Amino acid sequence: MHNHGLGSWMAARRRKTPDKPAVIFDGGVLTYRQLADAADRIAGLFAARGIQKGDRVAYLGENSPEFLQVLFATAQLGAVFVPVNTRLAPPEIAHVLTDANARILIQDIEFAERAAGGVEAARIAHVILTGEGVSGIPGLSRLAEGAAGGHIDTAVSLDDPAAIIYTSGTTGRAKGAVLSHGNLTWCAMNCIVDYDVVSSDVALMISPLFHVASLGMGALPVLMKGATIVLERGFDAGRALALIQAHHVTMLSGVPTTYQLLADHPDWATTDVSSLHKLTCGGSAVPTRILNAFEQRGLSFSQGYGMTETSPGATSLPPTMTREKQGSVGLPHFFTDVRIADENGRMVPRGTVGEIEISGPNVFLGYHGLPEATAAAFTDDGWFRSGDLGYLDPDGYLYIADRLKDMIISGGENIYPAEVENLISDIQGISGVAVIGVPDERWGEVPWAVVTVRDGTEVTTESVRAELDGVLARYKLPKNVVVVEELPRTASGKVRKPDLRARFGRR
Repeated sequence: MHNHGLGSWMAARRRKTPDKPAVIFDGGVLTYRQLADAADRIAGLFAARGIQKGDRVAYLGENSPEFLQVLFATAQLGAVFVPVNTRLAPPEIAHVLTDANARILIQDIEFAERAAGGVEAARIAHVILTGEGVSGIPGLSRLAEGAAGGHIDTAVSLDDPAAIIYTSGTTGRAKGAVLSHGNLTWCAMNCIVDYDVVSSDVALMISPLFHVASLGMGALPVLMKGATIVLERGFDAGRALALIQAHHVTMLSGVPTTYQLLADHPDWATTDVSSLHKLTCGGSAVPTRILNAFEQRGLSFSQGYGMTETSPGATSLPPTMTREKQGSVGLPHFFTDVRIADENGRMVPRGTVGEIEISGPNVFLGYHGLPEATAAAFTDDGWFRSGDLGYLDPDGYLYIADRLKDMIISGGENIYPAEVENLISDIQGISGVAVIGVPDERWGEVPWAVVTVRDGTEVTTESVRAELDGVLARYKLPKNVVVVEELPRTASGKVRKPDLRARFGRR
């Protein structure tokens, strides 16, 4: 094998466990042999269209086996996979496609209109629909049937880029985090070690695979280990409970909202969840009410901390420590290190708050096309600067104190206030704006906009949301707009967001 990256995984699984169920989807079962064969055919299809090592292959679609087939086909060729968040608005999709310089786009038909502007702007030569296609236009599965079979073994090292995952930036535009084959491989290894993933596991995947957490810490470690994924297009609490019982699901990943909706569903009390023994939760701390509801059913959580730039896992809190270390995000993953630094880059004693810095083979290569941003993201000795504040307790467990970047995490989605603020500030009559996260029982937190207005201007939540709708993803739209006479500012003129959070955030 010349391919030492993800492109060799399915060929290896085909040799080792050809008849083992790899993916269960829509009532059908795809074995590892079938998954590998499909990836081979798609790789041949892409190669016939001129896709080579280093080219970017974009995918815009909901969860399906084709997502995984395209990922592994792309990796076979040494090309770079670019998953696009299906919740993005047309201008955001256009930015991703043009910034990544995508050569080919695979998309679900329902997103074709939304992506049309981006396809034109990026001058994408090849656009292929998923599935069978429509109206005489053959889709990916039909086109792949006619492609040359056989595994393409391109020379790929662990240091070569495997994917570009776009993450909202503090300057208002999404940045593409470049993850190498090694980053994703070592992240999968971290999960296998720390979550004890075994080949007999059955993992229910209900979160979108375009999210790095679902991909890097969900699908990839399960497939590396030769376990089985029960793949869902989206999340419905009642259906998820039925699948857990029917398939004896052992693993489930989600955000606090996921688990709250499961516990609140009428079928929760009567569903057999005894097979579940690996629950992982990220995005924000699990509320005590949810912990109680699951512990009453004999279930407990692994919680953790990470970000796109760490592929994404950085730390994990084992279920055995959920209560003893409640509020902590755990210890560094097996192949990862974490330290705390002050504003001058010096290490601080345990118990002292500082910036969280991360090192390990799962830390990304840098931001696509942004050398200055990449350089600023790393210390002189190569540690990634997370931009988050935290501290280590005497036992080395990490606690998050605050976010230097003011990022809002709503239902597992990252929202950077600067992106929203830049657009709100352009609305006629608004003279000042600050976007903050406000606690929300369902979503963890939601964005609020605190604004000042010019004399004679009337601004409402509805009017602001209407201006932004179609420009921003809906989860980024402020859930409330509050008009104040004056925004609190520092002597240098910077808005004092802690003051606003203290005033509006504690609800």
